[in-house]
Amino acid sequence: MKRFSFSSLMLVLGLLFIYAPMLILVIYSFNASKLVTVWGGWSIKWYVGLLDNSQLMGSVMRSLEIACYTAIAAVALGTLAAFVLTRITHFKGRTLFGGLVTAPLVMPEVITGLSLLLLFVAMAQMIGWPQERGIVTIWIAHTTFCAAYVAVVVSARLRELDLSIEEAAMDLGARPWKVFFLITIPMIAPSLAAGGMMSFALSLDDLVLASFVSGPGSTTLPMEVFSAVRLGVKPEINAVASLILLAVSLVTFLVWYFSRRAEENRKRAIQQAIEESAADSWKQPQVRRAETAPV
Repeated sequence: MKRFSFSSLMLVLGLLFIYAPMLILVIYSFNASKLVTVWGGWSIKWYVGLLDNSQLMGSVMRSLEIACYTAIAAVALGTLAAFVLTRITHFKGRTLFGGLVTAPLVMPEVITGLSLLLLFVAMAQMIGWPQERGIVTIWIAHTTFCAAYVAVVVSARLRELDLSIEEAAMDLGARPWKVFFLITIPMIAPSLAAGGMMSFALSLDDLVLASFVSGPGSTTLPMEVFSAVRLGVKPEINAVASLILLAVSLVTFLVWYFSRRAEENRKRAIQQAIEESAADSWKQPQVRRAETAPV
């Protein structure tokens, strides 16, 4: 009982430490006072005022757009890199390739952002692209950073797969690309979803890389919040943060709900297959006895 009580206490303290600041932020988003630290009663005027704050809402939509593009590109590139690392085991430069794929995980973001900035400046001088830094350069920077996380997640899943299923499909005449899209992709779909959600969250939260590779008119939400905090937190920031928390919570709940339904359907299908197999195995001896019985 003492061990259970201590574990319960640590669990409650841990949850409070994580979620209490978010709860306070949501409560103060309904504060009627302009001063964030002074409570002035309940009000929703800051949520209504978001409709008139075109700069803040523009940065929110821009961040969501970049995060969606980053999630798609990072999942595609990270999956290809993971497939090469796990399935093509012998080729020259494999160690170097693996190091290059995982380098963004351990490299400070300041160095990554500075190197990408110098790259874009050199490319603009040599080939004339990009003429100005904006959404495209931020998307490239975020994809470079997030693809490494997707590669690690998908590689772990690919190493656990049973290769006999893919080999059986190829023995039956399926081409490698068909095996990849119809067999491998469905089996690693949970890891792809996890990598996509992680890439979306990392891109939406990034401040350092976007600060280096962004230009005029391409301010993201973290940059807008960081610049606003220097002059004092505005109540609109709390309202935007509360809306983002609500959206993330809804998406997380929907993913959990559909994943749970898919898992229950899979278990139900396996149980049904086992019962049918057991019924067939019981019927076969009965049929044999009937066929061999004397007339």
